[in-house]
Amino acid sequence: MTIAFQGEVGAFSEEAAGHLYFGSTAFGVPTMEDVFLAVETGKAARGIIPIENSLFGSVHINYDLLRTHKVKIAGEVILRIRHYLVANAGAHLEDIQRVLSHPQALGQCQTYLKEKLSQSEVIPTYDTAGAAKLIASEGTLTSAAIAPIRAAQEYGLEILAKDLQSHAKNYTRFLALAPQDAPRLTSSKTTVKTSIVFAPRRNIPGALFKSLAVFFLRELDLYKVESRPLIGRPGYYLFYLDVEGDVEDLRLQRALENLNEISTDLKILGSYPRGDTWDGDQKK
Repeated sequence: MTIAFQGEVGAFSEEAAGHLYFGSTAFGVPTMEDVFLAVETGKAARGIIPIENSLFGSVHINYDLLRTHKVKIAGEVILRIRHYLVANAGAHLEDIQRVLSHPQALGQCQTYLKEKLSQSEVIPTYDTAGAAKLIASEGTLTSAAIAPIRAAQEYGLEILAKDLQSHAKNYTRFLALAPQDAPRLTSSKTTVKTSIVFAPRRNIPGALFKSLAVFFLRELDLYKVESRPLIGRPGYYLFYLDVEGDVEDLRLQRALENLNEISTDLKILGSYPRGDTWDGDQKK
């Protein structure tokens, strides 16, 4: 199976792909949307995207892309994220003038950057592993990257500091994308969740409350609620929900039928098993 992820070899998304689809062949693409396009066009059998981080919040662009592309969520995995400051051999921490990484990683490490590298220029890049690759290609001793340890190993860089994240319990949830006609992976032995997106009708008083109540009345847990502005319609919002249950379950089907009566733009993004949590190569 071929898996598309955003970034370079050594990225956290590549690690997530390995945990979800052991033995698969993963390849990097430049942007998040390229991951969706790879799945839609058949270039990849699956795609891996980050969707939220416990320190820096949601990856909003991926919520928007889930709504607009013809893919479905087929699985999830949660990784413990440990960031390393890496540089070329011979570099010293006190000499670092530039620090490169993905904006999400920079946000997760902002405390370390303020306390230890306040004199350094912080430069956002498209990818953590890509930042490491760039540092290696430059050969400079005054630049460093915040990257996974796997990227440091891949590009022959030394570790100047480890565990830069602002909190030790730093986790990112990744989603697996599949074509809409891909076989289901759910199992009766596994807790299943369903992701949906909808917009409450503005002409119904208490529409948002009533929208959430369709699940409460059927004793279905909500795991996550995320709102996003509806593009082109100021003051209107889309809501993304992760709810307990399989879309083929009668209880959830009836809840969604009820929701459809009081909402617009309802889309089922996928039913899939709740993911495992990994710390390196150890499942927690």
